[in-house]
Amino acid sequence: MSKDGGPDWNGLLKWSLAHGDGTNPPRALSEEDRKWFMEAMQENTIDVVKRMKEITQVMKTPEDVLQSQGVTPENIEEMLDELQEHVESIDMANDLHSIGGLDPLLGYLKNSHAGIRAKAAEVVSTIVQNNPKSQKLVMESNGLEPLLTNFTSDPNTSVRTKALGAISSLIRHNQPGISAFRLGNGYAGLKDALGSDDARLQRKALNLTQYLLHNNKTDRSVATEFGLPRLMMHLASSDDSLVREAALGGLLELAQDKTSGAGNALPDQDKLKEILKNRIEGISTMDPEDLNAVREERQLVDLLWKECYNEPSSLREKGLVVLPGEDAPQPPPPDVAGKMFEPPLRAWAASRPAPKEDSDSDSKKKDPPLLLGPGPSSNANSGA
Repeated sequence: MSKDGGPDWNGLLKWSLAHGDGTNPPRALSEEDRKWFMEAMQENTIDVVKRMKEITQVMKTPEDVLQSQGVTPENIEEMLDELQEHVESIDMANDLHSIGGLDPLLGYLKNSHAGIRAKAAEVVSTIVQNNPKSQKLVMESNGLEPLLTNFTSDPNTSVRTKALGAISSLIRHNQPGISAFRLGNGYAGLKDALGSDDARLQRKALNLTQYLLHNNKTDRSVATEFGLPRLMMHLASSDDSLVREAALGGLLELAQDKTSGAGNALPDQDKLKEILKNRIEGISTMDPEDLNAVREERQLVDLLWKECYNEPSSLREKGLVVLPGEDAPQPPPPDVAGKMFEPPLRAWAASRPAPKEDSDSDSKKKDPPLLLGPGPSSNANSGA
């Protein structure tokens, strides 16, 4: 254990380095070393289900009781950070409902503190991402309703953004969720988000819009009715490169739609042509470093031009669609773990969940806060 009582990761790392120089094959562990390693790992393994039950007890405790015991909103946010780490495992995500934690978590979406509302939405997003069982449980618990409320009308932009991220994870590959999103005025929220001045909110709205446009003809019609194609055309000239890329991706989905007749999917192809010409001009003047940063945008501009005007864009003539070396296969990363770690440590490290690519969390993960101590009208027990 470290001096502060937490896991002695430095000790474990030094031990692993001492048993391999990075060049020679790993040697067999002595029984003494193996015993020390396994004991060290067991000491630093927490009972996740027990911890989730303790967190659930806190979430069920009334806010005034928490305040009387000195629990701050910041403590709750840190606790939700910890819960998010636990539910990154799909089994733990599905267990949250069975231990009674899902409903109080959804209740936090209506909390008076913006930070708690935002963090609760982030945890929900983790729970339902690529998880049909938890998607169904959240839908059955009416979890989409407070998420839509926060997305469409919360005064805090971060809360709106996190709620939209959770909605996107909840309704992907979930047809009942998509239908409920339409009925819940979700498209009006997307229109408002695309018209905002927050690039992160715009990006999330564009990504969900592109998915919905790809979904079926109904969503393409609804998106057009709400004027989303015109907003995407406007955002294709955004100063934010990721916003431009997402907007171009959505426009390409519309351009590839041949079900509604030629020219009907995109509202103003002359305007679009002007926008694409400007983007081509801007790309043509970029230095090599900037060109590498907009690889996807270069390809989208070329594809969209070809789809709309049935000819290659001038980017292709200039050799700027795919730069030399970009189409070459990338070598696999070096097997650092195989050289540095003994087999038990490597197996343990491989079992750790990878961080999510689409996380918006701006805060560093912190040690879990102390849970509840004895207090008036509370039956919760501390178990940190």
